[in-house]
Amino acid sequence: MFVDSHCHLDFPELTERQDEILALMAQNAVSLALCVSVKLETFPRVLALAEAHPHLYASVGVHPDNQECEEPDVDRLLALAAHPRVVAIGETGLDYYWHKDRPEWQRVRFRTHIQAAHACNKPLIIHTRDSADDTLRLMREEKASVPGGVMHCFTETREVAEAALDMGFYISFSGIVTFKNAKALKEVARYVPLDRMLIETDSPYLAPVPHRGKQNEPGFVKHVAEHIAELRGVPVETIARQTTDNFMTLFDIV
Repeated sequence: MFVDSHCHLDFPELTERQDEILALMAQNAVSLALCVSVKLETFPRVLALAEAHPHLYASVGVHPDNQECEEPDVDRLLALAAHPRVVAIGETGLDYYWHKDRPEWQRVRFRTHIQAAHACNKPLIIHTRDSADDTLRLMREEKASVPGGVMHCFTETREVAEAALDMGFYISFSGIVTFKNAKALKEVARYVPLDRMLIETDSPYLAPVPHRGKQNEPGFVKHVAEHIAELRGVPVETIARQTTDNFMTLFDIV
């Protein structure tokens, strides 16, 4: 069995293919998936998926790229996170790729999410792009190690991975690790301890080889596991079993 630890099944391009997507999950032995929130305005769609399907779970949060949207505060996040199908806070973090002016509102929002995670004792889903130093600094300042969480769609250096691991975080690899030019990331995938690793699709984006360039979906997460197994010289069943166990542990799923 595989688990997709990060997908966006509420996005319109996937909702219109929902039955097909769920069928491919079953066909490819993808037993669970976490549907990740990016805006409070669309959170009801995320939650509805988790309520309708026992093998889907939800998070609540506002993506650092989203500016023209409802700004979360701790109380609002806590109220939404109280639902039993919500297992995480996020997607949150910093993104200086699309916001090269490094806006303060991103850092304020990130701190708000970390504070909410403390208050509800649910793990964080952290996005970082061209912002690793500030991301790690805020994680340390806000003691993100207490609620813990995952560095999702990891594309940073081994040093950043080490820093996140030192704070008790998990590292999640997406289809990017299967790309031919992702040589440094492949080395990180060889390095990260198996008991601290997750796999994901981040669908509908970043489809892994052999589907690169196509619309991604949770059923493709098996290709991420297969590639990491090849990199590490272990059976794919080892990656499947360990990343599934890690997902259940991190998100406290019985």
